[in-house]
Amino acid sequence: MALRARALYDFRSENPGEISLREHEVLSLCSEQDIEGWLEGVNSRGDRGLFPASYVQVIRAPAAEPPPPARYANVPAGGFEPLPPPAAFKPAAAPEPFPLPSPAGYPFPPAPYGGSYQPSQGSDDDWDDDWDDSSTVADEPGALGSSYPDYEAAASSRYRLSTRSDLSLGSRTGHPAGHPHPPGSGGGGSGAKSSATVSRNLNRFSTFVKSGGEAFVLGEASGFVKDGDKLCVVLGPRGPEWQENPYPFQCSIEDPTKQTKFKGMKSYIAYKLVPSHTGQQVHRRYKHFDWLYGRLAEKFPVISVPHLPEKQATGRFEEDFISKRRKGLAWWMDHMCSHPVLAQCDAFQHFLTCPSTDEKAWKQGKRKAEKDEMVGANFFLTISVPTGPGANLDLQEVESQVDGFKAFTKKMDESALQLNHTANEFARKQVTGFKKEYQKVGHSFKCLSQAFELDQQAFSAGLNQAIAFTAEAYDAIGDLFADQPRQDLDPVMDLLALYQGHLANFPDIIHVQKGALTKVKESKRHVEEGKMELQKAEGIQERCNIISFATLAEINHFHKIRVRDFKSQMQHFLQQQILFFQKVTQKLEEALHKYDSV
Repeated sequence: MALRARALYDFRSENPGEISLREHEVLSLCSEQDIEGWLEGVNSRGDRGLFPASYVQVIRAPAAEPPPPARYANVPAGGFEPLPPPAAFKPAAAPEPFPLPSPAGYPFPPAPYGGSYQPSQGSDDDWDDDWDDSSTVADEPGALGSSYPDYEAAASSRYRLSTRSDLSLGSRTGHPAGHPHPPGSGGGGSGAKSSATVSRNLNRFSTFVKSGGEAFVLGEASGFVKDGDKLCVVLGPRGPEWQENPYPFQCSIEDPTKQTKFKGMKSYIAYKLVPSHTGQQVHRRYKHFDWLYGRLAEKFPVISVPHLPEKQATGRFEEDFISKRRKGLAWWMDHMCSHPVLAQCDAFQHFLTCPSTDEKAWKQGKRKAEKDEMVGANFFLTISVPTGPGANLDLQEVESQVDGFKAFTKKMDESALQLNHTANEFARKQVTGFKKEYQKVGHSFKCLSQAFELDQQAFSAGLNQAIAFTAEAYDAIGDLFADQPRQDLDPVMDLLALYQGHLANFPDIIHVQKGALTKVKESKRHVEEGKMELQKAEGIQERCNIISFATLAEINHFHKIRVRDFKSQMQHFLQQQILFFQKVTQKLEEALHKYDSV
């Protein structure tokens, strides 16, 4: 028996792997077993993919040919609770759904944003039992030390924010949050306008979903926001900007030293950090940086957290590697301290200020950071945006700015890759090829000098010495070429590596903002069709504006810091080039003067 189904409603595909349906269209099913509320089949146009099971009615008809094999037959059933079917038909019983522990209405707790990031647990820096003990000291008051006030104890410094409203999917309609509502199925509202809701993304693993952006835009975020957690966006001369840190500071990274523990059984490199706002030095290992990066990348979905220098499995204690890593960490620290939001984050301040010898305080702050509730959808509650005249963002203008920045980052990434390759190749030639060639010339001059020395005439002695000095000059110039990349090209490549990390972050940031804009457009379409109340659509647009303000503020910060960094680095590069050629010129002039007395 060939399995077929008839489409009860129109369905428009929005993600790869889905197919669109037309009402009354007959489809061939690959399997009667639904996959988390979805069926796989082939529509009348020959397209094959997934569509909501609640949008079709399964029918049976004899057929000679067997149904096509299901490509997704190995996917376990369950996960999303299936939709209550329209009254017109009663499909077979759906598989039992997972429990619903999430307050946001997810059928399962969404993976944290940046879930693909895993802290290093390899050979680069092992995770000791003093790092991963099961203590719950974070529950103790003052977990981040005396420098952090106990906001939990002061009711006046803590207030509840919620975006829950009539448009929370599932809260009024009775439909599961993970599926679109079939048209005309009713949402529990009293009129036609309340029957339509903004659908959820079908791809539950997209950045927009995992970051909590979708839940926030749909009005499902709810939590207590402390005064210290508020992130303010202000209108500056270039548009939205993060409010500047009122107490800016810098932090140096110096004196990497090899240390041991467990009576010498384990070795590691510790870096001395000296924040300018405390003046107190602390020592941190690479794994501490790694942990901090993971926490910040998860917490801030619309902020570009700079990437750390790459790990290395072997040679971790070699001098060149330690020096290179220290320089990379110094760039990373500079960008952290320069960011108005990241610099003031509690986890970062704990990282900078917790005494190296106070193991208990470190664990308390670490546990508290890991239990931070202002992540995911709740993170967006902490963003405060401008209000009043001139504070409203134009949807099309925002989209145009974001598209322009997307094109910019793509071109910059390509150019950075090209420059990095060119600089790396040129540095290699200087270290090996140029040095070798100049020393070849020097050796040839030296051979000529030695040949001339066979002439014992006194009047030729000065010439012989001048030629020998020229040979030494070319040997020295070869050494200058070999050493020069450390002075000019290596710093350029270090900066390019840092910015390539930033450029890798922005596609996800842009995806969150684009997802919010899509929800606004969908809500406006529902309003025009008379299927949604204007108030609900305005709520979606207000929350989209918050994400748009934050995205534009981050874009402006990126451009501001980029101009600062590349201006400084190009000046340094050219200054070092001038000094280099001055040294070469000096060597040649010294050799030239030797011939004056011949």
